[in-house]
Amino acid sequence: MTLTPNSSCPVDDPPRQIAAKMSQTQWQRRFRYLYLRFIRLQGSPEQLARGMASGVFSGCFPLFGLQMIIGIAVATALRGNRIMAAASTWISNPFTYLPLFAFNYQVGAWLLGGGAMMDFSDLEGLKGWMDMGTEVSVRLMLGSTVVGLVLALLSYQLGLPLIRRIRHRRPSLTRFR
Repeated sequence: MTLTPNSSCPVDDPPRQIAAKMSQTQWQRRFRYLYLRFIRLQGSPEQLARGMASGVFSGCFPLFGLQMIIGIAVATALRGNRIMAAASTWISNPFTYLPLFAFNYQVGAWLLGGGAMMDFSDLEGLKGWMDMGTEVSVRLMLGSTVVGLVLALLSYQLGLPLIRRIRHRRPSLTRFR
């Protein structure tokens, strides 16, 4: 079997090359579809930004499974876009859980004063953290509230001009204003 100069696939195996190309094309089409869905979300830029801020706020809490429900409820109360709120809760995802919640705990511990700062770099620190119970929960929830409020305000302030710019740039795609 020989290889083409710009490919690692054998020339004798065209189905593999087609499958690789189709896979790339399919991903591009999916991203394009999601982008167009984002552009066409109903609501004013302010409603979309409020929805994003609501989702970011609720995504900062360690309430797995309830984050989207809380984000949608907050967006409804603030007259924000509920779809944007649900999507924005993914600020906390499997890649960011530990750093985000460790930071939230540290902020809560700093605000309440006293108490030792936790070292999350080893398993002993994590085990001690889990054994502390209520003290940790109060610090974590306080830190999550403060960090959530700050990040929600930042996401609104940064998201609003971005949404306006995207909507202004592509007015033909925004059916619903």
